[in-house]
Order: sequence, then structure tokens, then C-alpha cells
Amino acid sequence: MTQLRRVVGASLVGTTIEWYDFFIYASAAGLVFGTQFFPALDDTAALLASFATLGVSFVARPIGGVVAGHLGDRYGRKAVLVATLLLMGVSTVGVGLLPPYGSIGVAAPVLLVVLRLLQGLSAGGEWGGAALMSVEHAPPGRRGFFGSFPQIGVPIGLLLANLVFFAVSSFTTAEQFQAWGWRIPFLLSVVLIAVGFFVRARVSESPVFTELRDRRQRRSAPLPELFRTNRRELVVAIGLFIANNMVGYILIAFINSYGTRTLGLPSSSMLLVGMVGAVAWGVFTLLAGRWSDTWGRRRTYLVGTLAMAAWTFPFFLLFDTRSMPLMLLSVVVLAFGLGLTYGPQAATYAELFPASVRYSGVSFAYAFGAILGGGFAPLVGTWLIGVTGTSLSVSGYMLLACLITFAAVLALRERPAPEREAFVLATG
Repeated sequence: MTQLRRVVGASLVGTTIEWYDFFIYASAAGLVFGTQFFPALDDTAALLASFATLGVSFVARPIGGVVAGHLGDRYGRKAVLVATLLLMGVSTVGVGLLPPYGSIGVAAPVLLVVLRLLQGLSAGGEWGGAALMSVEHAPPGRRGFFGSFPQIGVPIGLLLANLVFFAVSSFTTAEQFQAWGWRIPFLLSVVLIAVGFFVRARVSESPVFTELRDRRQRRSAPLPELFRTNRRELVVAIGLFIANNMVGYILIAFINSYGTRTLGLPSSSMLLVGMVGAVAWGVFTLLAGRWSDTWGRRRTYLVGTLAMAAWTFPFFLLFDTRSMPLMLLSVVVLAFGLGLTYGPQAATYAELFPASVRYSGVSFAYAFGAILGGGFAPLVGTWLIGVTGTSLSVSGYMLLACLITFAAVLALRERPAPEREAFVLATG
């Protein structure tokens, strides 16, 4: 049990740091990157360009997932997780040190894109390893619960990112924040990476991978085998993540810029809304992991997907009132659906794929689900507002993603509990 707590803690700390780094970029893209790196463009075009750099990382995520999955299935989960954490840290600090367009010209946005691609490579390999370490160490009957801990690293990372941005913006003037204050959250990543490296270096390798290694059942080419034997599972897993990731990025990145630029609200108010949404998302994610052990993965996904779909239009109708209580209500209810479709994900993905290709399967599905879901959601949302003049067009976009995930939930074949537990440990 001591080792299990250490593994779960390491997965939680690692994913929190990874996604803190990822989300401070998303926040900065909505708040400052337009003026820092695209000053020659008008406000709308600069915002679109900033969100485009945000989406670029999602192009790199499948590559990161493929590489990390291959290495994780061949050489182990632990080493890959340490490498992804270091890569994310280096690229994040690099953004914090990057000179603006006014200093180095076009090289500034080019280097910004390169660093964002490195973040995408890291994020593509991070989640699969962290999820598998928790699920493969967990006792039977509790894999959904323990698998939800790396999941809550995402809303905790979002909360931490918003807290740091909120603190920096509170202690600087608007001019200071635009000039240099925005860099502080990126540079603070050095401390977090050191902590995460120390925690992750102390955990043991996954017992499932250790068994594979001892039996010499590791695959020399896990990805081709994955495509040959588990195509249906890949499609279902990708579909399960599309709505969650897209709606999540509406909450993470889009509402910041929408609230400040379109609704005319102060950035501090929008950061507060984001923090409340992050807390609610984390609570519901943890509960959903536990519920999925009792209700079943498919039923938990079904309730969460229907909840998100039903809330897509009320979400923006409440948000557009500019009333803080109603805005907070809108994000809390949205977070309920997000949590129920995120909490069971680690265990569900692990149960879909055999151990010999599991890291490749979960990383590939997660990365492609992110591309089709949230990768360009803030960009598309901003474009829809510009074309239609109404936030309800974004609601329709969210609803479409929910319908795709709903089809994937219906296609998900859930095994009875005893068979499910045996399948998770299967080394075939």
C-alpha cells in the first residue's frame, strides 16, 4: 500500500506539473501573446494567431504519444515519464525567456511555435504513462478510483495556473503584466519540475510491465500490432475523449478571452471563474472514478456525456448575463459532465488494450482524441463568434462533439467486473 500511495502521488504530482505548464500557455495565449508576438495584426487576427499556436501542440501530441508509447511498451513506463516531465519543463521555461516580436522580429513567433511543439510532444507521452502507472498498480475493484488521480492533475494544474496568473496580475499594473509579469508563471516551472523529478524518480516500475519483461513478452513493434489487432478499440477510445477535451478547452482557454474581449469583463474575474470551474472539475473527476468502479465505466460515461450535451446552450446563455453567480453556476454544472467523462478514462483505456500494446494504445487514442476535440476549439470558437456574432454558435459546436462521444459510448463494450479485472492484467 505504501508503494501504491507513492505511485499515485507521483502520477498526480507529475500530471499536475505537466498540465500547469500546458495551461499557463493557454491562459497567456488568450491574454498576452497577441500583443507580444503578433503586434502587426489587428486584435482579432492576433488572438486567432495566438490560439493557432495553442492548437499547434496538438499536432505534435500524436507523435509524442507514438514515440512514448513505443518506448513505454518496450522499455518501461517509469523512464518515459521522467523524460516527458523534463521536456515539458525545458520548453515551458523557454517560453518564459523568449524575447518578444519587438526585439527579435519574426523569430519570436517562430520560436514560440517550436517551444509549443515540444510541449505537445511531452503532453502526448505524459498522460498514457501516468494513467497506466496508477491503474496497473491499483488493486482489483478500485482501478477506476486510483486511475482518477492522474486525471485530477489536469484540473489541479488548471487551478494552479489560474492562481499564479491571478496573483501576478493582482500585484502588477496592466502595463507591467503585459511587459514582463506574464513571464513569471513560466519561470516558476523550474521549481515544480525539480519537485516532480524527485517524486517520480522514487517510484517502482509498473508490475504489469515487469511481468511482461520477465516473461519476455514485450513487443519489438507495438504500434503495428496495435493497428492490426485493436483498430475498433482505438476508434472507440478516440471518440470517448472528443467531447471532454473540446468542452474542457472551451473552459480552459476560450472563456478567458471571450469574457475579457467580448463581454468586457476584467481578467481577474475570468481567472476566478476558471479557478472555480477547475475545483468543481477535480471534485467530480475523483467522484466519477469511484462511481465507475460501482456503476460501471459505460454508465458513468453515458451520464456525463448526456449532462454535457444538455448544458451546452444553457452554459452560454448564463455566461452572457455577465452575472458572476450565474457564470459560476454555468461552469460548475459544465464541470459535472466533464468530471464524469474524465474520471473513468484511465481505467477504461487500460481495459480496452492488452498490456503488450497498452501504452501505445492509450497514448495514441488520447492524442488523436485531443486533436479532434480540443486542439483547435478556442480558435474555432473565436472564429464562430466573429462569423455569427453569437455565442450560441459555440454551443452548437460543443453539442456536435457531445454527439460524437455519445456514439462512442454506445459502442463501448464493457466486460463484467471479474472479466474486466482479469483483462487489465492480461499480458497477451
